[in-house]
Amino acid sequence: MSGLIGKKIGMTSFHEASGKIVPCTVIEAGPCVVTQVKTKQTDGYDAIQLAFDERKEKNTSNAMMGHFKKAGTTPKKFVMEFTRFEEGHQKSLGDVLQADVFVEGEYIDVVGFSKGKGFQGVVKRHGFKGVNQQTHGQHNRGRAPGSIGASSYPSRVFKGMRMAGQDGNSRVKQINLQIVKIIPEKNLVLIKGSVPGANGSYVILERWK
Repeated sequence: MSGLIGKKIGMTSFHEASGKIVPCTVIEAGPCVVTQVKTKQTDGYDAIQLAFDERKEKNTSNAMMGHFKKAGTTPKKFVMEFTRFEEGHQKSLGDVLQADVFVEGEYIDVVGFSKGKGFQGVVKRHGFKGVNQQTHGQHNRGRAPGSIGASSYPSRVFKGMRMAGQDGNSRVKQINLQIVKIIPEKNLVLIKGSVPGANGSYVILERWK
């Protein structure tokens, strides 16, 4: 399988055999249920849809309730498609995938949504320096963005101009993170280093080979 859906639990430290202490992120990876199997004959491409984390029936639409019933499972909160597989893979509706699809020591990619920081100015959002000195008549423009374009020509603001706006809450992929420990009975995966997102947020673990 090319990946799993998980939930970020928090961070801890792990002692390697050499005695080195490594900072790790703890992720609850699975159990994920196969809710749809797509093939080239029926959908035009091969994919496996996984669902993760229980959801109350009263908060689930009728369409999604029917979708989950077809797979013989309860409603789930997070649904995701995976399109890369190992050779000879065979998955069917209702199959449950656990953390043991990974092996200790392998390298994976982790996709998450970074912490949202709200509406921020250009200094925090883009690293503008602002006005370096506050003397000689400077007043109230220490953190201002400055000019955003000329008037007569081009008489418009160029696309991509760095301005104030919402910071954070964006999709971030961390690549080449090593799995240092797997605890299969609790579906926990310890990954070396940090992972984007707040504690309790959903992450996607992807094999990159």
